[in-house]
Amino acid sequence: MSELLFDFDNEVPQKPVKEGPEARIAELSDLLRRYQNEYYVQSRPSVSDAEYDRLFDELQDLENKYPEFKKPDSPTLRVGSDLEADFAEVVHAIPVLSLDKTHSKDELMNWVSKTEKNCGRAEFIAEEKIDGVSIVLTYKDGLLVQAATRGNGFVGNDVTANVKTVKSIPLKLTEPVDLTARGEIYLPLEAFSLVNDRLAVPYANPRNLASGTLRRQKSSEAGEIPLDSFIYEGFFPEKDTLATHKQVLDRLRELGFKVNSRTTLFSAGDSQAIADYIEKEREERKTLPYEIDGLVIKLNDIKMREELGYTGHHPRWAIAYKFQAPEGISVIKGIDVQVGRTGRITPVARIEPVLVSGSTVSNVTLHNQDYIDMLELAVGDKVTVSKRGDVIPAVEAVVEKNEVGNPVWKMPSTCPVCGSTLVLDGAHHFCKNLQCSARVKGQIIFFASVAQMDIETLGSETIEFLVDNGFIHSLSELYTFDFHK
Repeated sequence: MSELLFDFDNEVPQKPVKEGPEARIAELSDLLRRYQNEYYVQSRPSVSDAEYDRLFDELQDLENKYPEFKKPDSPTLRVGSDLEADFAEVVHAIPVLSLDKTHSKDELMNWVSKTEKNCGRAEFIAEEKIDGVSIVLTYKDGLLVQAATRGNGFVGNDVTANVKTVKSIPLKLTEPVDLTARGEIYLPLEAFSLVNDRLAVPYANPRNLASGTLRRQKSSEAGEIPLDSFIYEGFFPEKDTLATHKQVLDRLRELGFKVNSRTTLFSAGDSQAIADYIEKEREERKTLPYEIDGLVIKLNDIKMREELGYTGHHPRWAIAYKFQAPEGISVIKGIDVQVGRTGRITPVARIEPVLVSGSTVSNVTLHNQDYIDMLELAVGDKVTVSKRGDVIPAVEAVVEKNEVGNPVWKMPSTCPVCGSTLVLDGAHHFCKNLQCSARVKGQIIFFASVAQMDIETLGSETIEFLVDNGFIHSLSELYTFDFHK
């Protein structure tokens, strides 16, 4: 009798295991493809991570033993390969044109009015302009056969092996159709912070890191970066039966693609709703888990699009509204070092206060010595300051070197708090003294924070007082200290 598989979270018996390695490989492949879609596209996983990993490992073991039964769309291809890619050139069957752009809301609304006059009453559809890497996906009989970068719009690079590691991009569609899809590959902000923190020379923004990942020579390295995607266009034989862009997006969802749920349809003649949408997106972009640098407004009706046609540069039926870049110019007044709870030393620039993205910035992290060396930063330099993701202040570039000849800033050799010799570990310097008061404060503050133990009566000021006055010397002493004294 075949062994029963159980979902140990729900204790519901599942289908019996099919006999033979070929049948089991096919069964596991189908299961894992469904689970990947639930997790990465629908955000509604039906199995635990542990159960998924168990099935994945079983499939990988079987494929290693019986490679002749491995499917071209196997879920194990998501982990990438150690073979090096050569990034061959790909000629796009359908040119990937640019979009007409504007930074002016008035110009955008004038474009809407002009387009309505040319087309009559027309619906518009608006999409967030994801700040990522444009990608062109080609499917034959429902299988992903090629993924290419936009390149110059006519010729791109083949990055198929690396794109197969992006888990929200289906290797096999839900139906065996021929299709060319376009979308954006991006790196979520949380993942960007985690990955960038480990790099010797951090990337300036998620888009640059996503682009660099797609050009990794080994897809196994690309697979270590949790890229994501949104698909926003599809070209397939049945398109003649799809009258609107919304219908195209719905069809893409049916086929298994991840389509941005924030895409918005506007009724004909409702230009005020478009204006309100722009302001709403301008505010809400600060809370999004990914970066957007604008919005794209398109005609919804496909026949109307065909009637308007194209210039040699862009379609007449769409326009990109670009948000103003959140940057300012300031001068580095000094560079201090901060000691974190792990002992990591972080250089922080004190700058002349500058308004960026609606708030005043006076302190900016410089990450590590490699980052400072890359930008050749020195006290007195005039620099551009941005807010990555509209949140985190960052020095992006030197606009003008200081006039007094200050050299590139260098990390001190000792901890500024306890005087211990600093140790270079990877890209970062560390204070290894476990009794360093800065480390102790950081550990206790973290321990008492809302995300950890949520000790309301133990705020940062109280902790600093206890450590600075010698009442507490380590996190463990919290359990023995008499707070009633």
